[in-house]
Amino acid sequence: MKTAKSGLGKGLGALISGVQSAAEKDYPSARAAVSDASGSDFSASGGVLMVDIRKVEPNPTQPRQYFDEDALEELAESMKTFGIVQPLLVTAEGEQFIIIAGERRYRAARKAQLTEVPVIVKDYTEMEILQVALIENIQRQDLTSIEEATCYKRLMDDFFFSADDVATKLGKNKHAVISALHLLQLTPRAQELAAEGKLTASHAKVLLNVEDEELQGLCAQKIAEAGLSVRESEVLIATTLKAAAKKAEQDEAALEEKIPSTANENTIKAYRKAETELKHVLGSKVHIVPGKKKSKIEIEYYSTEDLERLLELFKKLPQN
Repeated sequence: MKTAKSGLGKGLGALISGVQSAAEKDYPSARAAVSDASGSDFSASGGVLMVDIRKVEPNPTQPRQYFDEDALEELAESMKTFGIVQPLLVTAEGEQFIIIAGERRYRAARKAQLTEVPVIVKDYTEMEILQVALIENIQRQDLTSIEEATCYKRLMDDFFFSADDVATKLGKNKHAVISALHLLQLTPRAQELAAEGKLTASHAKVLLNVEDEELQGLCAQKIAEAGLSVRESEVLIATTLKAAAKKAEQDEAALEEKIPSTANENTIKAYRKAETELKHVLGSKVHIVPGKKKSKIEIEYYSTEDLERLLELFKKLPQN
């Protein structure tokens, strides 16, 4: 039986046809590009080059978005004493070097105020650079679940891989890949929490049972703040959905009571349509309460920040 470790070990070679790992192949043209670009700013030893950190730039297509600041500080402190143990993998572009793998080390080196960093320069096409960056990130142990899911999706979207292809190339379980992709179906707020490492793919699968965006975001917030397990999250969501359904019934009954008895079915539908449209505009639940002489619109909010968001939204409305 093939283990995940063996699959990951051959991930780059299996994924990128004809491309070897950084330590396996020498690229004379890349070395020439380095010499032309860097002049005397580096010294070579065993294929590793020391380059001016000012000539190194992050990859604009880097799939990794979240970097733990505390972990970066710890790594920076270590670098002040021991330097950078593992070189960055880069490609030469003009007079600069674009990071293919190793942005976390680069960020820590900047914090440690290092003036030079060790690099291995490779000749990769734009497609190969993106593939290597994706796989390097997927293989990291501290990648957040949302980042990992984003890597899977980019492999599928940019390189036409199926979930089976991704699982096979990376030595992953197909169901784990599909489960991770559930995270990308979450609301923006829930995805933010997943990006911070506070929600897992298993949490996402449970949260997708909540179709209402505001309610899903609220549940995600509660799960993250309380650090609930998946099982505890299932209980929370079941309770929340039950309470929401009951409230919806009460609201509907209250609306029908307040609508004049002479109102026809089309009038009732018009009120409900108006509530839905306002909900989409404001991003919050809205209740229209009609009356004989005056009516009112009730807007729900769930936190001080949510109230401030609504206030800013109203401030942007045209003033007559």
